[in-house]
Amino acid sequence: MQAWVIGNWKQNPATNHDVNTLVDALLKATSKNNAAASEAAITPACQLMVAPSCIHLANVSDRLQGSSLLCAAQDISAHSHSTGAYTGDCSAQQVVDAGASWTLLGHSERRQYHQESNDTLVQKLDNALAQGLGVVLCVGETQVQYDDKQTLEVLGEQLSVIKALLAQSSNQEPEFAQMLAPHLIVAYEPVWAIGTGKVPTVAEVSATHDYIKQTVASFAAPLTNVSVLYGGSVNADNADDFAASPMIDGALVGGAALKADSFLAIAAAFTRAKA
Repeated sequence: MQAWVIGNWKQNPATNHDVNTLVDALLKATSKNNAAASEAAITPACQLMVAPSCIHLANVSDRLQGSSLLCAAQDISAHSHSTGAYTGDCSAQQVVDAGASWTLLGHSERRQYHQESNDTLVQKLDNALAQGLGVVLCVGETQVQYDDKQTLEVLGEQLSVIKALLAQSSNQEPEFAQMLAPHLIVAYEPVWAIGTGKVPTVAEVSATHDYIKQTVASFAAPLTNVSVLYGGSVNADNADDFAASPMIDGALVGGAALKADSFLAIAAAFTRAKA
């Protein structure tokens, strides 16, 4: 199975200059004309993708045209997949027009700071698919939930948005699940590990990913081979350990994605393991 390494830039970098500097470094390192190009850039074993902030999406997407990197939005509007009177929102149609082919949805920071509910996420999923966007659905438990051994219960509840999407009257045809399969990735990011330096063991993550895969597969047979990525303080030093697990299909990378060297080192680890 192809690995995915996705850089979530969050509200970074601050300026167009810094964005272009990062893009320049990524393009130089992954260019097929570069004799020292990263191994991650020249093999189909690992697909690279970056998710810049909305204000930089069009520029980054335009600059990545013709490269091996894809571009994703960090979020889309729940209210409309096209246009409307929703000040501050960007629709699925608008981010596609800006060059995104995927979008992150359900990130813990969106759940925490914007109180996103399952109903909201079902609508966002539906809007993304209406415009042909792939979805990276983020799930994960808090420190309290982890300490109380509620991880699987929490993840099951968060993953239920996929089941709800499939249950909608317009989506009940078998062809819909078949269409959804290549457009869905799940990213497991324990909230307590994001940017904290705290990292669960590979065995813990592998067991959790196994649960996620089985749960998603139970919703519809075409979803049996859904890719499940790990995120949460992934860096160049621990990437090889995570990549070695057959249950971990890639990484959703935060801080380490803001420097080309560390981002590509993580990608190289998954390339070596999955090639």
